[in-house]
Amino acid sequence: MAQSTRRRFIRTVGATGALSGLGGLTASAQQGTTTIQWAGNPVDNQNVGAINQALHDAGLPDDIEISVIVTSNISDDVQQQYRQWLQAGRNQPDILRMDSGWTIPFIARGQIANLSQELSQSSLNRIENNNFTASVNTASAPNGDLYAVPYFTDLPTIQYRRDWVTNAGFDPDGENWATEPISWQRFSEVINQTQQQQNTQYGYSWQANAYEGLSCCTFNELMTTWGGAYFGGRDNLFGPIGERPITVNEQPVIQALRMGRTFINGQNDQFSLQGYQQISPQAVLQWTEGPSQSAFMNGNAVAMRWWPSGLYDAAQEYGNRLGVMPIPYGVRPNQAEYQGTGGTAAALGGWHLALNPNSQNRQAAVEVLNAVAKVPFREFTFRQLGYLPPDNTYLQTQRAQQIDIWGDYLETLRLAGETAIPRPVTVVWPDESSAIADRVNAVLAQQQPPQQAMSALQSTLQDIEGSV
Repeated sequence: MAQSTRRRFIRTVGATGALSGLGGLTASAQQGTTTIQWAGNPVDNQNVGAINQALHDAGLPDDIEISVIVTSNISDDVQQQYRQWLQAGRNQPDILRMDSGWTIPFIARGQIANLSQELSQSSLNRIENNNFTASVNTASAPNGDLYAVPYFTDLPTIQYRRDWVTNAGFDPDGENWATEPISWQRFSEVINQTQQQQNTQYGYSWQANAYEGLSCCTFNELMTTWGGAYFGGRDNLFGPIGERPITVNEQPVIQALRMGRTFINGQNDQFSLQGYQQISPQAVLQWTEGPSQSAFMNGNAVAMRWWPSGLYDAAQEYGNRLGVMPIPYGVRPNQAEYQGTGGTAAALGGWHLALNPNSQNRQAAVEVLNAVAKVPFREFTFRQLGYLPPDNTYLQTQRAQQIDIWGDYLETLRLAGETAIPRPVTVVWPDESSAIADRVNAVLAQQQPPQQAMSALQSTLQDIEGSV
């Protein structure tokens, strides 16, 4: 979801990685060296030498190394490629970099190896006890067995112009906005007043286009902050398909939609929420990550919802003029019906590393995954690749907090990780995701009334669940 904004890391680490990569090729030709093929992205490939060094520093035996095969930058294309490879029984790549949003279907189909039977007990304990729960859950089977090692996590926050907000008379530091979420109503007042004072083109920039990002992430977290859920709460996120309640037509979901319409259309919308302000342009109905980030980075918006990689770019651009806060809340947790909803919520993104069960280098690949789970490697990926580690315990350390730029925002990111909401991914999620995105976008665009649209969506989701 946030792959395109790691340019700075590519620039700073890429040259070293390329040279080291040549060294790696030389080593791979040495007798006795086992080379593990790792399906990754261009950042992994450009830094393969540095990654190998970091793996060895984390305990990987010297006679094992990785090479990187680059897959598509488009997550859905990667998913389709893996399905073809695994159905064909290919023994390479040995390690598969999987989106946390679609790892579970591969687990359900029995297409990746059970790491609870492969990893060392210390690695399993470290992952289970130290990593964000949501990250681990998206890499696990219903019985709790682990099938992938969380590699890095993406957690959205609100990034805003602290200088403008302060000039408008607000006190984000004094009110601890970085770690104490404010309500959506208060947020809309802040953004509206700041926009008027600064005379900026936009107030709040976010992603409301009819695409996977709306159903999995932007609206998923929006409705969660109101206490709503697609399938009756966190316990049913990953099934059982056809046996879980479908709750998209309940009032918390309706309230979230009404608030979104108010943000875009103001009080003139017949379904607006009283007391909430108009803060977003109609354009957000077509915006995905790129356009929404551009509006903020060009100085045309007071605030935006974005991922950690965007935070790094914004901090580079704005320095101490940048503020970061958790996603605001609609209702407090004690006002929500479903446990784990209400309060702030951040949609979970990120990637895992899974083991190809057909690998002919199985034990060596497991050694690589054991090294990935260790703190020295986590610190390397954080410091040099810009990947936010899923290791919550590490992120609390002084070493993590001293890393340039990131340290200033770690407490906000940790809160986002602890309240992360995964997408309800199952084998039927692709069909459900499209249906949800279309309906939600249509409601936000004033094409359909919220209650009527959600009742229709409930019927659609029932049909999809019943088709399995």
